[in-house]
Amino acid sequence: MPTTIQEICTQVIRTLTPAERLRLATLILNDLVQHDVGVVDQSDTWTEQDQLDLVAFSLQYAVTSYPENEELAE
Repeated sequence: MPTTIQEICTQVIRTLTPAERLRLATLILNDLVQHDVGVVDQSDTWTEQDQLDLVAFSLQYAVTSYPENEELAE
């Protein structure tokens, strides 16, 4: 049984279809908003870390979405 978040992601979440993963993400986010309002930062300001996370995710998404162009990234 997976014990860390990374193991759960690798062994469970990545086996789901994209639609199932999106549904799971929606359930998790809705639960956070309803129960832990103080945990969610609702400011409109993007921190430098937010921007770095967005860039990293975007690049990772592009590589997985367009694998035939991997040699161009090198």
